Amino acid sequence: MASTDKVAAVAEIKQDFENSHAAVVTAYTGLTVAQLKQLRRSLGGNAQYRVAKNTLSKIAANEAGVTGLDEFFKGSTAVAFVTGDPVETAKGLRDFAKEHPALVIKGGVLDGRTLSAAEIVRLADLESREVLLAKLAGGMKASMAKAAATFQAPLTKLVRTADALREKVEKGEAGEAAPAE
Repeated sequence: MASTDKVAAVAEIKQDFENSHAAVVTAYTGLTVAQLKQLRRSLGGNAQYRVAKNTLSKIAANEAGVTGLDEFFKGSTAVAFVTGDPVETAKGLRDFAKEHPALVIKGGVLDGRTLSAAEIVRLADLESREVLLAKLAGGMKASMAKAAATFQAPLTKLVRTADALREKVEKGEAGEAAPAE
């Protein structure tokens, strides 16, 4: 590759690193072109899967300020640049790797933090963002209902005491007994 081509390739990969908030480095030796095409389709709009030379990828990552990936750039390497939901991308890669063992997740980076292959698999095991937000909202609603019931309890007790006192007054027993708490 001529040096101007290398400079252009580094600039393009650098831009991919800068525009994504996560990147997953994989080995793809043994996958056919058709399988790579299928993988790209399965990642959909969440990520761009790109095969690149290791040295160019290292240079681009370092220029983009992404550190900790150098150890993953050995052998046949491709990078999934995540622009969408990183959990969905991790799930897509994990599921594809189950069907096609030739795809090996080496590691990655998420919001500047280096991740091992095991951490990416754990990320894939998370529920989707929408499910987590729904659970959070449900928990907050339950907490608020519990707080409302706690604040309502003294008022309920006061109303019962007032009702009991009113009944005694109506029966003419007001002077005989002191009202309950």
